[in-house]
Amino acid sequence: MAQIRIQNVRKEFGAFTAVRSSTFTIEDGEFFMLLGPSGCGKTTTLRMMAGLELPTSGEIFIDGEEVGMKPASQRDIAFVFQMFALYPHMNVRKNISYPLVSQGMKREAVSARVADVARILRIEHLLDKPVGGLSGGDRQRVALGRAIVRRPKAFFMDEPLGALDAEFREHMAEELRALHDRMGATTVYVTHDQLEAMQMGDKIVVMNHGVVEQFGKPQQIYDWPATKFVAQFIGSPSMNFLDFEGMIGIGGDSVELGGVKVHVPAAREGRAGRLTLGVRPEHVAFRDDAPYRGRVSAVEYLGTTQIVTLSTEHGDVKARISSGQAVREEELVGLDFDARTLSLFDAESGKVLISEGNEGVLAHG
Repeated sequence: MAQIRIQNVRKEFGAFTAVRSSTFTIEDGEFFMLLGPSGCGKTTTLRMMAGLELPTSGEIFIDGEEVGMKPASQRDIAFVFQMFALYPHMNVRKNISYPLVSQGMKREAVSARVADVARILRIEHLLDKPVGGLSGGDRQRVALGRAIVRRPKAFFMDEPLGALDAEFREHMAEELRALHDRMGATTVYVTHDQLEAMQMGDKIVVMNHGVVEQFGKPQQIYDWPATKFVAQFIGSPSMNFLDFEGMIGIGGDSVELGGVKVHVPAAREGRAGRLTLGVRPEHVAFRDDAPYRGRVSAVEYLGTTQIVTLSTEHGDVKARISSGQAVREEELVGLDFDARTLSLFDAESGKVLISEGNEGVLAHG
């Protein structure tokens, strides 16, 4: 197993820059997620780690060795793709054993290794079956088995569950995480699905337009987003944004929103001009005497909870509240925000202002 360190890595394709000076470290044994929308640079970053693309500049270290210009065959890694890439003329046993056979490993050792992998993946009953008749989930297990059997330093996975239906994706995500925990392998996993990243990852890198927007633990990224993009991309519904003209000084713990004082975590940097107040839907409560008001425009019932959309003078606000709380459309209600959970962003740059709540997280994330 291995630590992987990315240092100022950049990738250009002609005039197009796919990855811009990315820096982060994947610790030995972590399940690490590269998250972002299509075209953000996450797959290109993974392919550079794997040696399938060479960086334009920067350094890539695997287990302390600089491998940026080495081909994939010299990096001792295994790659699992979204499409299963199995050999259709071979049965499951031969597909899994192929990497070992091609390396010249003795037959007895190959058989023992394949049996061990089949036990880990719970596919012993499939070993002598042709891969063509297998379900999507079983074929993905076989593809994983072919990667695991080599016992490489790290596993790289490019949206390996993307071809599965939603219900089975969730099941396989749980199985993949459990497999990782049993093996303790360093795993780097690309996904555009923020729920998948939050469910499975020890750490997450969120990318956008080739830039690392934030790097940290899932809860840190959710609770204290570094940019408006991260705040919007993570969470369902995403964070509410209320734009306003105002100011906050160093040490200030409130802002004026439509003439109403709203308490926020104490500021560690000041700013004046166009600001954005960010609040998660679950941190919006209704209180009759709250001075900041919103009018109910829609109610979405979700079983134990409901999502209420309210119109305010600074934009729409979504609140996640108990389904037992009575709400009527067109009703005017007072909105109470949990001050400890609020974020302030510079509206122009989209970057969060450092506050008492997020300073440690952002400094170390």
